[in-house]
Amino acid sequence: MSTENLPQSPEQPPRKPRVAVVFGGRSSEHGISVVTAGAVLKAIDRTKYDVLPIGITREGRWALTADEPERMAITDRRTPEVEDVAESGEGGVVLPLDPGNREVVVSEPGSVPKALGEVDVVFPVLHGPYGEDGTLQGLLELSGVPYVGSGVLASAVGQDKEYMKRVFTSFGLKVGPYVVIRPREWEQDESAARKKIVDFAGEHGWPLFVKPARAGSSIGITKVDDIAGLGDAIAEAQRHDPKILVEAALRGREIECGVLEFADGPRASVPSEIPPPDTHAYYDFEAKYIDSTPGIVPAPLTPEETAEVQRLAVDAFEAASCEGLVRADFFLTEDGEFVINEINTMPGMTPISMYPQMWQATGMSYPELVDKLIQAALRRSTGLR
Repeated sequence: MSTENLPQSPEQPPRKPRVAVVFGGRSSEHGISVVTAGAVLKAIDRTKYDVLPIGITREGRWALTADEPERMAITDRRTPEVEDVAESGEGGVVLPLDPGNREVVVSEPGSVPKALGEVDVVFPVLHGPYGEDGTLQGLLELSGVPYVGSGVLASAVGQDKEYMKRVFTSFGLKVGPYVVIRPREWEQDESAARKKIVDFAGEHGWPLFVKPARAGSSIGITKVDDIAGLGDAIAEAQRHDPKILVEAALRGREIECGVLEFADGPRASVPSEIPPPDTHAYYDFEAKYIDSTPGIVPAPLTPEETAEVQRLAVDAFEAASCEGLVRADFFLTEDGEFVINEINTMPGMTPISMYPQMWQATGMSYPELVDKLIQAALRRSTGLR
């Protein structure tokens, strides 16, 4: 679907496509999603698109929100909430489940539901479970509404770090050593599950990184230097996800690369490098978003290394059947080999996020990037493709 194909009336001027920016959500990445939404709302060309901002609260209520991006910023080291910009504390927004009807309705207690008009495309800037993991994508498929980003399968694969690594391995991409502890293993025999991790450390050495298997934004991750810190690290990861992933530390440089879908296929941006932060043990949530540890764009790589990481980023995009956009994260090891750590199917797009910075260094401004993503979504249909 393109802009030109939108239904028109002979008596009226052409209607602008309507974009619903959906943000917030029930995951621990709620606040960063709100910040991303603020940046996207600010960047959308209002002469080209109509915009409908919809926030999902931490409890799961869909709320009509103010179109005021300046209120969606990190302030005094605090991330914003959907409730901060919701127009009402009650009622909710409802998407249609009839593929022939794209009209969004808002309802308030004691009031007649009010139609907000049709939506032509959804820009879901949700991070983590209940939004980035294929759940929202499935709802939009049922509704027949096109959306920015990957479909159900790729979103689910991109969220679950275990299956992401399994997919990459099957396509010949190199991943680092890891072990997974599933909820049932922990419930049935906690001591055996702990021993599994200790045995893994015995094989690959300390430190280890213990993380939620299905979370992002570096939330819930702990660098564990010895067995004494293992219990607290497991508990922290399980606060966010009952399934945990334990990775061996890789010695090398952290390199990221953006992938964007064009009409003729995916292309990679110039890569960036994440240097070790001065005041943090590693590139954790606070280093990334609160203290804004700067990345190096473009990464100081040889032309051959740059070409290789760009090729691998596109390979990862294709391996997981991604659409729209991806940020691919790698380690460049001391022996000169790129090892893929993970992909992010809806990377942070805050003003300081690496994905838009990499595309800006490639020659595409933030507003142009947002427009490319919307146009790519309008070109695609829902359903099998």
